[in-house]
Amino acid sequence: MDSEMIILGFSDNLDKAIESLEKRFTTVRAGRANPSSLDGIMVEYYGSMTPLKQLATISVPEARQLLIKPFDKSCLKGIEKAILASNLGYNPGNDGETIRIIIPELTEERRRELVKQVKALAEDAKVAIRNKRREALEELEKLELSEDEQKGLEKQIQDIVNEYNKKVELKLKDKEQELLTV
Repeated sequence: MDSEMIILGFSDNLDKAIESLEKRFTTVRAGRANPSSLDGIMVEYYGSMTPLKQLATISVPEARQLLIKPFDKSCLKGIEKAILASNLGYNPGNDGETIRIIIPELTEERRRELVKQVKALAEDAKVAIRNKRREALEELEKLELSEDEQKGLEKQIQDIVNEYNKKVELKLKDKEQELLTV
């Protein structure tokens, strides 16, 4: 493997870290109904943990309402239980056919909690970026390059890291803005 391949692979890994951060940010709700806020919910279904989106259709009939319509009505109780256990602050209403979730207005305190949550997710992304940097530097060490080449490539990698850390900060700032806007 040559140095160009290491740099390209490194950039790809950082793109994946940013994609992961964006995906995790969508699970943090901002007062509007968003089906992706339920993405992480696992439901016990016939003895195995199954993602909610495989058991039901999730729609947004109104701006602050989610409607969950299971394919198999026997799993309604399990879905309801999983939503309550998810700690999203949702209170599901089960009418025997579907589950309705009215998204409550966010209180100032809850908004601050969500901002803390988002900051922790951003910090996780930065840690992932640092880990990828360390891995790329270790790969470069194995190439036995001249000291000048080594230093040049290390600087190139650090510049890429700085660029991606700025992206994380921008995404964090946007999400904080979204959460704090009433």
